[in-house]
Amino acid sequence: MPNLIVSFTKMEGAGNDFVVLDNRFYRFTYPELQQLAARWCDRRRGIGADGLLALDPVAPEDASTTDFRMRYVNADGSHATMCGNGARCLARFAYEAGIGDSRLVFETDAGRYAADVPDAADAPVRLWVPAPSRYEANCSLHDAHEHPLTWHQIWSGTEHVVAFTDHLDDQPLATIAPPVRHNEAFAPEGTNVNLAYVEDDQTLRMRTYEKGVEAETLACGTGVVGTAAVALKQRHVSAPVTVHTPGGTFEVGPASDPEAPAPWYLDGPARAVYQGTFEHVPQG
Repeated sequence: MPNLIVSFTKMEGAGNDFVVLDNRFYRFTYPELQQLAARWCDRRRGIGADGLLALDPVAPEDASTTDFRMRYVNADGSHATMCGNGARCLARFAYEAGIGDSRLVFETDAGRYAADVPDAADAPVRLWVPAPSRYEANCSLHDAHEHPLTWHQIWSGTEHVVAFTDHLDDQPLATIAPPVRHNEAFAPEGTNVNLAYVEDDQTLRMRTYEKGVEAETLACGTGVVGTAAVALKQRHVSAPVTVHTPGGTFEVGPASDPEAPAPWYLDGPARAVYQGTFEHVPQG
């Protein structure tokens, strides 16, 4: 079987970066996408990214209501149900590829989402998301770490825990997060780990350690939504919430319009960085 030259677009949303493939043409299977992610997301031996995004065609029976299907794979090749920054980047990619109009509807492994994509490439993309759920305050973690932090669990398209601290910049997240990320309380999927600081009654600053990347990233869209949701439930802030991450700034909160396509929204940057090709060696 001959080698395949694959075109890709490198995209980023607040520093959360992705290898993006138009899989309408290549039709890579999910296991193949996992292999590609593990090979090409490597920052020293590949393109470098936090994950791989594939724009898949929709099933014929869904074509009248859905514009595309999003598939996402973590940088290490592991499965991920959803990525908020990735979803906004893929919506921008689809819009610029001529798919649909300024409001795009797409399927993910976490359900159906919608995004509003403005014409201006530097304008924020709005992702409409389900209301965060599975909130559990004051999780009981055994042997997590010596640091005295109180963790709160939430689902915002994928698994997250959040702790609030007055010393955000000084916390050794790379040391704190792994025992929490792998804690038996969150088995078998594990969890993303977020630390946040309440700056004022409508502003948070936060940092995220992402599972599948197994490191701190510059931003995490589902982490932003989950952290804002926990802060609202804890009455630390009121909506809408501005969230500053090391990679950029977001706005998030419950929708004020009853006609909105989803209960919550996430606004943030999403842009193409460059395009290129790589040579894929088919297995077998």
